[in-house]
Amino acid sequence: MLLMKLEPKEKFSFLQLAHYLARIDNEYGVKEEEVILEYCAEMGIDNDDMFDIDEFSLEQTLKDFKSKRSKKIVILELTILIHADDKFDLKERTLISKISEAFNFSDDDVELYSQWGKAVAALYQQGKIFIQD
Repeated sequence: MLLMKLEPKEKFSFLQLAHYLARIDNEYGVKEEEVILEYCAEMGIDNDDMFDIDEFSLEQTLKDFKSKRSKKIVILELTILIHADDKFDLKERTLISKISEAFNFSDDDVELYSQWGKAVAALYQQGKIFIQD
């Protein structure tokens, strides 16, 4: 929904961030993979199945997002991924805090974005139920 508004380089950087977030709690599951595949479809890019968490640099990746608009999109979309498995792990919270701090977002902003992400994740799951055969 919002990811198509990112610049091409930002899309690939977002995908790396999403893979990092999905794996940070050591519980990369079906729901996270499903959301990441939806992200790829929306952005029109292929999934990076070869993501290497040890080679990932959070600081370098965050530098790819220049505009306030892009930074908001990143946080909003990552909150959907966080809430996809109905868990908001401490490691996920810590990572979102690091990202929001780097992007100069307040805790109140991040809380609002998280609530939005939780609602979108729930609605996505409901939509999947509605379209089941």
